[in-house]
Amino acid sequence: MKKLAVVLAMFLAPAVVAQTAVPNEKRVSLNEAAVALDPDGASALEATLQSTALNGTSESPVSNTRIVVRNSGSAAYSFVSGVVTFYDSTGVRCGEGVFKAEALAPGESFETDTPGIRIRCTAASWRLVANSLIPRVVVSTATSARLEISVDGEAHPLQLDKPLTLTVGDKKRTIVVRNVP
Repeated sequence: MKKLAVVLAMFLAPAVVAQTAVPNEKRVSLNEAAVALDPDGASALEATLQSTALNGTSESPVSNTRIVVRNSGSAAYSFVSGVVTFYDSTGVRCGEGVFKAEALAPGESFETDTPGIRIRCTAASWRLVANSLIPRVVVSTATSARLEISVDGEAHPLQLDKPLTLTVGDKKRTIVVRNVP
């Protein structure tokens, strides 16, 4: 019985979290900028549509669109991806494509197409949803702190992983300062 409860929790918990964590990106007209939100509901990406002829049909869908996506947030990203969705005048979804980019700084823009899109209507509105917003993390291994050891008021500079030899009484002592992993 406990195993069944654990299995149910494993499958239901992500669904509940996904429903509560998804922000609500709104549809805008084709001449307006679409905004994708981060998980906190703040603007992360903003896109403008460069393609103008979006009059597709079921027999002859539009299969190429160009958009310019700008990082409208304050975070730098190492990877972004998302979905662009188009709707007809009655609000019915009639086309969807993906976009992606690597290394996107705050305020930086990129122009891209939407691979896989097939717009089967005369599009009247669209929206932008960010699927992946992977922040850029800078890892620094160097330390800029100056280290010194004071023995009886006498200061001795320290460097990480460099031995310092001191005479304490009648014995020489070697001291090594290291980072702890």
